[in-house]
Amino acid sequence: MSDTAAPHHHSPRPLPSQPAAPMSRATARIRTIGTAVLLTALTAVVFDTVRAGDNQSRPGRLLAGYAVAWTLFAASVWAVRRAPARAATGLVLAGAAAVAVAALAAPPRTSDDMYRYAWDGRVQADGISPYAHPPAASALAKLRDDWLFPTQGSCQGWGLTRTNSGLCVRINRPTVPTLYPPVAEGWFFTVHALSPPDSRHKPLQAGGAILAFGTTVALLTVLRRRGDPHGAAARTALWGWCPAVPFEAVNNAHVDTLGVLLTVLALGTATAGARRGALLGAAIAVKLLPVLALPGALSGQRSPARVARLLSTALGVATLVYLPYVVASGAGVLGYLPGYLQEEGYEPGDVHRFALLRLLLPDTAAGVTVIVLLTLTALYVWWRGDPARPWRGALSLTGAALLLISPNYPWYSLLVVGLVALDGRWEWLSVTVAGTALYLGGPTLPGFPLQEWAYGTAVVCVALGACLRAAPARDLLEPRRGRGLPPT
Repeated sequence: MSDTAAPHHHSPRPLPSQPAAPMSRATARIRTIGTAVLLTALTAVVFDTVRAGDNQSRPGRLLAGYAVAWTLFAASVWAVRRAPARAATGLVLAGAAAVAVAALAAPPRTSDDMYRYAWDGRVQADGISPYAHPPAASALAKLRDDWLFPTQGSCQGWGLTRTNSGLCVRINRPTVPTLYPPVAEGWFFTVHALSPPDSRHKPLQAGGAILAFGTTVALLTVLRRRGDPHGAAARTALWGWCPAVPFEAVNNAHVDTLGVLLTVLALGTATAGARRGALLGAAIAVKLLPVLALPGALSGQRSPARVARLLSTALGVATLVYLPYVVASGAGVLGYLPGYLQEEGYEPGDVHRFALLRLLLPDTAAGVTVIVLLTLTALYVWWRGDPARPWRGALSLTGAALLLISPNYPWYSLLVVGLVALDGRWEWLSVTVAGTALYLGGPTLPGFPLQEWAYGTAVVCVALGACLRAAPARDLLEPRRGRGLPPT
């Protein structure tokens, strides 16, 4: 059976809707200009925020900048829905490019992960596996420079760490090997190989901007193929203009963006077969989180052959890209990944795994409950999901996982932002807002249960969105469209 064969699926015929009244030329111009003004303001706020300082010296200032950016983002998305379709497409692309360029105005401000990326690329360029040695190992001393290993000054400042041996390092966890999977490592090597000497952080940030904008183009292409150019532009803006993209994908250059792009391509351009499996396998080999998109990718698939083809291809690709590193590093190919999964983002203090469930259950039962809930959700998405919208189940499972796990890091939810753009359920962006508020606001509010409040609010937003999208509420909000009445 061909991978391109579509599964048999009956969907309800769409109800007739009231045709939109023609828009005058003057109204179209005013709406276009209004959206452009909002985008200009958003771009200026992104530029100003990344230049305001880092999350240790000025967390309150950054949090205020992020809040203003999110407010302008919401207003811009609302405005572009009212702009003419052709203008909306141009605005989405121009706005996505503008906010990405604005985020290049300063070095990383809230995450030092990029420095590990740069180091891993340098190590691979010297023919050494990044899983073989930690950055502080004497075997790699010849690769050190004053950017990543400062030798002057007191080693005090943002992103700087001094090891027990006295080495000053800009790389986090300098005494353990890397934790990133091989497709991510391939990206680090590629950026390093294409970078001019002594270009420092700029190539990785520029690479993040390329990936972010490439995802915008991919989303716009996928959504336009569904036959609604205006709706496609508005949904694409949910990714292209979302503040998480310039701040996390560009300024901090998080490699998660590559996984988002591959996942969008898998769910939006391929059917449930080998091609989708290969793209998802590559996404999983960037960061593990896209594994949560697999049940969505299999939505409604009852054919054992198709299920096996997609899963085996995903596993095969993930295994294949690991092989060169297995040859070089042997059993150490996982690097620090097992340790990272145990401790990252859950340091002693006010941030804990499964924060919301811990309000209801004993700590020992919370982890088991999360596994059970996510397993049941995955099975439901696979069995009852819409094969014409595989991203819908992927969003539900990925968003639910982040709500239950309640991570401290907002860039984990970049995948959620991409899936929101595909699906249109904007309320799931509250998961990203929750992670951002916790990450930036937590240090300024010691003792306050910010994690529970942030993710609890996100749960309320998601539930409210689901209620508003239910049939009775939809009929109440849009009576003529919901009941299919003719226009008056």
